[in-house]
Amino acid sequence: ENPAQIGRGYVAITILDINDNAPEFATEYETTVCENAQPGQVIQKISAIDKDDPPNGHQFYFSLTAEAANNHNFTLQDNKG
Repeated sequence: ENPAQIGRGYVAITILDINDNAPEFATEYETTVCENAQPGQVIQKISAIDKDDPPNGHQFYFSLTAEAANNHNFTLQDNKG
């Protein structure tokens, strides 16, 4: 290596945090189920929002807790929306 061809310098890198808002429900939900609800009946539709970029690029996935997933009285369906 030729020392005349070597250069050194300092670089400052600023990292912009584009994920500073956690996803949240689109509205506050309070759900009740009637005792005479029919099997397969929709009891609540939920959605989430994320205030970070990109505005329309986030995909959300919901899941039941392990305890609820083993209870066959409730299911969760993704409406791809």
